[in-house]
Amino acid sequence: MAAILMGILVVNLFVTGALSIGVCNGGLGDNLPSDREVVRLYKLNGIEKMRIYAPKQETLQALRGSNIQLILDAPNPQELACDPSFALQWVQTNVMTYYPDVKFHCIAVGNEVNLDSNMAQYVFPAMKNVHNALISMGLGDKIKVSTATSSVLLGVSYPPSEGSFSDEARLFMDPIIKFLVETKSPFLVNIYPYFAYKGNPQDIQLSYALFTAPEIVVSDQGLKYTNLFDAMLDSTYAALEKVGGSDLEVIVSESGWPSYGGFAASEENAGTYYRNLVNHCKSGNGTPRRAGKPIDVYLFAMFDENLKNGVETEKHFGLFTPNKQPKYQLTFSGGSQLAKRVKELSLFLLVLHLGRHVL
Repeated sequence: MAAILMGILVVNLFVTGALSIGVCNGGLGDNLPSDREVVRLYKLNGIEKMRIYAPKQETLQALRGSNIQLILDAPNPQELACDPSFALQWVQTNVMTYYPDVKFHCIAVGNEVNLDSNMAQYVFPAMKNVHNALISMGLGDKIKVSTATSSVLLGVSYPPSEGSFSDEARLFMDPIIKFLVETKSPFLVNIYPYFAYKGNPQDIQLSYALFTAPEIVVSDQGLKYTNLFDAMLDSTYAALEKVGGSDLEVIVSESGWPSYGGFAASEENAGTYYRNLVNHCKSGNGTPRRAGKPIDVYLFAMFDENLKNGVETEKHFGLFTPNKQPKYQLTFSGGSQLAKRVKELSLFLLVLHLGRHVL
């Protein structure tokens, strides 16, 4: 009996963890709550995963004992790449100081590094140095190392089955993908249907970008697409398959929609996108190319950020206002059909086990 109950508990914990939605905590604002308030808000809303873009000590301290899974960015690959001792000290200061009280999942070395920039050459060696530092501290198998990429690395993205990295991107990505495969680390990609729609509204329907298309929009080798997010993610899967990354875990490390400041940016559109994306990921249905494989996604971002650079929309991706009020009604964990089926199966197994004892 104890073994049956333990098995049921393990299955339910696995499913619940797989379906939880993460949220990126950008923090570029002068009017935001304290780090302790932010962590409390995550927990209050059932948000079990966080991504931060630099190792801010106050945030790491606030995360102690929270059980929130963390993707921690290392924003300066150059220093990490050029000096292994610097990488060792970086890991000691920003990881070992807080481990295991902080639940580190992955270190992301660089975020959407521009291939034309001087910084691109440092990403891969920095990843290796950070990984080696983790190994030296006994954490090589516990905390993975990756880099956050974007859909612009795809030279071909349509139809999804033809997804492939551009020749320029291959020079950057091939050694990284080989490293990820060897270390069993996740591939991180930021996916924004908003920017795809904004860049080509003549050919992309708003409903396709918002998960509200009433019918199939794209058919591709027998796979049918009703939303752009799935098509973009499947293009990434296809590109990885072509370069030996078929078995890589893929994490959507950012996805969001602005509520103000530019083309198609409104609270109505943003709320529709976030709600539908969350429900889609929680369904456990996966994408057409990876049917039944849960989608691990981090929404961008927790708050509107009034100090962000760039166009006005960049300041309005928040799920919450700076005074901690929700802009949209979202449920971040639980409630999926997959979880419901597991609970039904668990109940069936329990009844079957008890029935055998009665007979």
